[in-house]
Amino acid sequence: EVQLVESGGALVQAGGSLRLSCAFSGFSFDDYSIGWLRQAPGMEREGVACMHSGDRDTLYSSDVEGRFTISRDDDKNTVYLQMNSLKPEDTAVYYCAAAGDFGLGPDLYRYWGQGTQVTVSP
Repeated sequence: EVQLVESGGALVQAGGSLRLSCAFSGFSFDDYSIGWLRQAPGMEREGVACMHSGDRDTLYSSDVEGRFTISRDDDKNTVYLQMNSLKPEDTAVYYCAAAGDFGLGPDLYRYWGQGTQVTVSP
């Protein structure tokens, strides 16, 4: 059974940092690319970062490039999203998800975690 479990969401002031974690089971990094996506209230879900299953190539949305970093720990089957210089507009529920293809489009992702709330206060 495929499972992804996010953690690390919190309330943080603008300019602060958070690191989200996504522990997964039921598959390996060789099988799927892993992405972080978010959904703000009243908005559509959007991809912010992803890492290719094979060559570890990364892709970021323009909103977060230079501030967010996706990484992984193969021994722990865990993917991280380091978020720096947070802005109020980064407030959203953040999901990690697994996809057979590499990209940021939410439709690419087959398996999803339950999400973790990130709130950035002004």
